[in-house]
Amino acid sequence: MITADAYYRRGKLIELKQQANKAIKGTKVKKIIVVKRADTKIVKTKKDVFFNEIENMPGKCKVREIDSEHPLFILYTSGTTGKPKGIVHSTGGYIVQAYWTAKWNFNLHEKDVIWCTADIGWITGHTYACYGPLANGATTLLYEGSFDFPTPERTWKIIDKYKVNVFYTAPTLLRMFMAFGEEWLKNFDGKSLNILGTVGEPIDEKTWMWFFEKVGKKRCPVIDTWWQTETGGNMINSLPGIGPFVPGFAGRSFPGTRHAVINEGGEILKEGEGFLVQLSPFAPGMLRGIWKNKKLYIEKYWQYKTMYFTGDGAIKKGDMFKILGRVDDIIKVAGHRLSTAELENAIDKHAAVLESAVTGKPDQIKGEVPIAFVVLRKGFHASSQLKKEIIEKVTKEIGPIAKPHEIYFVEELPKTRSGKIMRRILKALLRNEDVGDTTTLVNPESIDKIKESLK
Repeated sequence: MITADAYYRRGKLIELKQQANKAIKGTKVKKIIVVKRADTKIVKTKKDVFFNEIENMPGKCKVREIDSEHPLFILYTSGTTGKPKGIVHSTGGYIVQAYWTAKWNFNLHEKDVIWCTADIGWITGHTYACYGPLANGATTLLYEGSFDFPTPERTWKIIDKYKVNVFYTAPTLLRMFMAFGEEWLKNFDGKSLNILGTVGEPIDEKTWMWFFEKVGKKRCPVIDTWWQTETGGNMINSLPGIGPFVPGFAGRSFPGTRHAVINEGGEILKEGEGFLVQLSPFAPGMLRGIWKNKKLYIEKYWQYKTMYFTGDGAIKKGDMFKILGRVDDIIKVAGHRLSTAELENAIDKHAAVLESAVTGKPDQIKGEVPIAFVVLRKGFHASSQLKKEIIEKVTKEIGPIAKPHEIYFVEELPKTRSGKIMRRILKALLRNEDVGDTTTLVNPESIDKIKESLK
């Protein structure tokens, strides 16, 4: 196990070694390599080896060749659908996909500096903060800490200071920047930027335009990437220099891959809304299984036999795909199928709204009704009039069938560290059910706050 003695969070030093000691209890870990970063006192155990002592360590690891299908890592999914699952990736296939997608997505060259803001522990951090950039010989920038500490200007200063060429981040973080206001961008030059990218969830049009205009100065293409922990790397986007770049649409299948939209019967649709699947030949970086659960792997991803089932809904228009989010985030209102992403996009267009999450609540007459959880921008306050305006906005954008049955104004939404909103938790809270696994939440305290709002 490799760890550090401590790390920094919002200016505070947090001890890590003690947590590492607890984590290895009951495991077969024989050695803990400790990188000393701070002036902390460590009670050394028999298993500890400090990083600067490795040269003197007997039995050093030697480089050895392995088969391309040898497992490279196991990465647990974020738990948006329940208990996390261990996704297994192979060595050769994953590296090939990480290399080519990083190169083509971001027009990446050896002289370039890329900043992928994802946590290194998630698949985005693996592929586009580590393996992809380094395989291309590019410089990768890693940042420890909060993006708004000590001020919201922190992120923009880093980009200018280190002349970042590619900035790859999540819509969640962009909405946080939007909430802080444009005054924090007044000293931002941003001339080093060539490519902007988003990842983690469908990006709404308002956030896409803000990113393009305020950060990219209307000259940098915005690469809205769709992919999953399971796919290992990007699958659908609009490549720089090729496009087209349409706010709300992720783009086309990455070269060498094929995707389609099917109905519940498994029939491929020429256009329209349905389930997103990947067709053969499959990308080299695809998962090789779920750790110690082959049955679940087949049931979850291969229910349509020859097509990989992504679990996401999408709209196909020409050869372009608009991602609607998880198919379990589809609400059926009086026989009409409504995507939560579509509803949220309409709500987010209101000037007072920073971000929102929609889920369904059982209804005796309509089957389900949409319930919206809304985070307001600074300077706006919850009121019955604001609720009315948001409902009118949704009615105008989509239609009367889509208007929220209720709107709850909350301080924050429950999210994973990769920026995904945990809608299943919101659904469980509405139904007064157990929220299930919350170990991957970055803000577990949000659950109690939302409970109070529901009261």
